[in-house]
Amino acid sequence: MQPVNLRSFKRQVKLNKRRMKTFLTKTENNPPRHLDKITAALEPEVWAEIDCLTCANCCKTMTPTYTAADIKRIASHFKQTPQEFKDKWLIYEKKDKDWQNKKQPCQFLNLKDNKCSIYEIRPLDCSGFPHLPRKKMVDYMHVHKQNIEYCPATYKLVEKMMAKAKL
Repeated sequence: MQPVNLRSFKRQVKLNKRRMKTFLTKTENNPPRHLDKITAALEPEVWAEIDCLTCANCCKTMTPTYTAADIKRIASHFKQTPQEFKDKWLIYEKKDKDWQNKKQPCQFLNLKDNKCSIYEIRPLDCSGFPHLPRKKMVDYMHVHKQNIEYCPATYKLVEKMMAKAKL
């Protein structure tokens, strides 16, 4: 497994983003038979090639949304009230009605080793990312359209799906 080279990844995205998004839209509108089985079979191949700890681009460039349960759980870990936690770390995004990080990269990311300092209690949004193995993959196509720009694992899954579709 090679470390993720973010510069190279960004170049690949720039070259292939439009084609990949078109593929995902077509797949969403006309899903192939056994799509869920196909992606479940491809996922281990993706993780054999991608090591998140050499990347952490999601934590560096995106922000999770925090549920009320996330806020309560993480605030308790820091011995804060939910309000104290929100005041210190979060901002309320009025448009989407979501609690999000005030800054990027994520305040809980250790930039020396790309590890999350609250991994065991991280937000639900983080624990599910990049949402590769889904029972109804077609329902996540819109998510993958966004994530191919940020996540090498998502990019790799879509690349493998496209190669499989050409067979």
